[in-house]
Amino acid sequence: MTHAPAAPADLAAVRTLAAVLRWRVAQTPEGDAYRSYDEARQAWVTVSWREVEARVQQFARALQALGVSKGERVAVLLPNGLDAVCVDQAALALGCVPLPMHALDNPGSIAYILADSEAAVLVADTRAQWQAIAAAAAVPATLRHVVLRECGPAADDGTPLLALDVALARGASLPLDAQLAAVPDEEDLAALVYTSGTTGKPKGVMLTHANVLANVKAILQHLQPRSDDVFLSFLPLSHTFERTCGYYLPIACGACVAFARSASHLPQDLKAVRPTILVSVPRIYERVYAKVQAALEPSPLRHRLFQWAQAVGWRRFARAQKLPVEQGDSSALDALAWPLLSRLVAQPLLANFGGRLRVAVSGGAALSQPIAHTFLGLGLPIVQGYGMTESSPVVAANTPDDNDPATVGRVLPGVEVKIGANQELLVRGPNVMRGYWKRPEDTARALEGGWLHTGDQAAIEAGRVRILGRVKEIIVTSTGEKIAPVDVEMALLADPLFEQAWTFGDNRPFIAAVVVLGREPWERLARTLGLDPADSGSLRAPEAVHAVLDRMRELTRGLPYYAQPRAVALVREPWTVENGLITPTLKLKRNNLVARYGDLVEGLYRR
Repeated sequence: MTHAPAAPADLAAVRTLAAVLRWRVAQTPEGDAYRSYDEARQAWVTVSWREVEARVQQFARALQALGVSKGERVAVLLPNGLDAVCVDQAALALGCVPLPMHALDNPGSIAYILADSEAAVLVADTRAQWQAIAAAAAVPATLRHVVLRECGPAADDGTPLLALDVALARGASLPLDAQLAAVPDEEDLAALVYTSGTTGKPKGVMLTHANVLANVKAILQHLQPRSDDVFLSFLPLSHTFERTCGYYLPIACGACVAFARSASHLPQDLKAVRPTILVSVPRIYERVYAKVQAALEPSPLRHRLFQWAQAVGWRRFARAQKLPVEQGDSSALDALAWPLLSRLVAQPLLANFGGRLRVAVSGGAALSQPIAHTFLGLGLPIVQGYGMTESSPVVAANTPDDNDPATVGRVLPGVEVKIGANQELLVRGPNVMRGYWKRPEDTARALEGGWLHTGDQAAIEAGRVRILGRVKEIIVTSTGEKIAPVDVEMALLADPLFEQAWTFGDNRPFIAAVVVLGREPWERLARTLGLDPADSGSLRAPEAVHAVLDRMRELTRGLPYYAQPRAVALVREPWTVENGLITPTLKLKRNNLVARYGDLVEGLYRR
């Protein structure tokens, strides 16, 4: 029997992700590692790092029993939880390449990824999940085993299905053999992560152990998480942002990760877990903001109190961060008012997040300035960062003590940036991917000149990075005006009436939008206009359209006049991963939206 290699003496000596876990177990074997809600016990249950290591070894034996070899892809299609972590760690320990996939992705996309990656093993949740994938496309010849947590009764359909408990039982008697002697090298692949594919087919990003570990170590130095921190994990582990910042980073710093039960349980889980670090995308903050605004709408007095608290709080924050302070009361008057405003407004809001957040990270997309100002003013320590899958992913980030929400902060240690042609942000560093799987031409374009071409326009101001928009998503109207659609969309989403927004106008005389309306705000608006909110015809009523345009003009008054939408179509059907209109990371699939609403769009420009 060959034993696993000894853990490195310190983190600086760690060279692979497999070694990070060994190092953590050696450092704090009885420390709290993961916490999850046990439905049977109706309680949160915690496991130690030593227990995690034992569980990972069980999964490694199970994969050995399936005959996987070093370098083969092991696809993981599981919800966040200990099983997903253990499959990933077992694959890493055996020198295999984890292939993380989004559990909510559509079956056709999953089938494509399995075939393109030439996956050898798929570990998924249920038989129904697998049947939907198999129905979407032919099972690739490379896929030798499908392991399911809920396998159900055997089916005579020729599919190589195996229950997870059976796979674990088969591997229980096996030693961890000589394969562990060939542990991965730092230049071996640590993940094959498929980008969301806002246009065209998703591409597999090849990230090495060295790539991801360089990013983890840089984040440790930049944000300084602690061993007594508690993370709440709810972003999918298929998302590189969550993998690095919400999964590998806590292992490196020895923090505990609690797995949220579901998106619908998130409000309860925040209060129960009381995390100190939250890794999130802007949509979560947007939803909380929308609920707050909706709750305040019936009471003008409460609304004015909230606005006062936000304004005072923002001025206090800006002074502390040495940012420009808008005109208002003096610092002395703000200091006098704040204790009362904090008790009446800020503390109840912060309690919704558990009441002890040290850092609330927002990444994956830009957070609108009104929402950032509100939460920062009321004491929620939001720090925006910037990155992409191809950079493992973090390039730059603010910190609680050095935080300008109009930017994405300073570049991480060891990472270089510069501005290229057309104001494109270029990135270089040990965190930058090896390339795209089986796509040499795409790789050459993305890494031309030794720099990662991000596709994002940016400016570097006083050491901070400011993202201006997407190079390819800039709208150029027929009058020659250039507009970043994301700026308009973020401004609109500050209003709880708008659940989702898509703006367009390329080669058109003006900007227009299609917006998905929130149910309760739409019902209130419709009734004030004398319309039936349940009648689809009300969405096209001139008074509804005019009322919405009035709100949109107010929301976008800080943008140039030519960026303000002059026409709008109202819809109620949400844009989801399932209907193919957003990616698993909640980004708009603009080409798909064009195909879905083409006639509606044409109608807006014929009026």
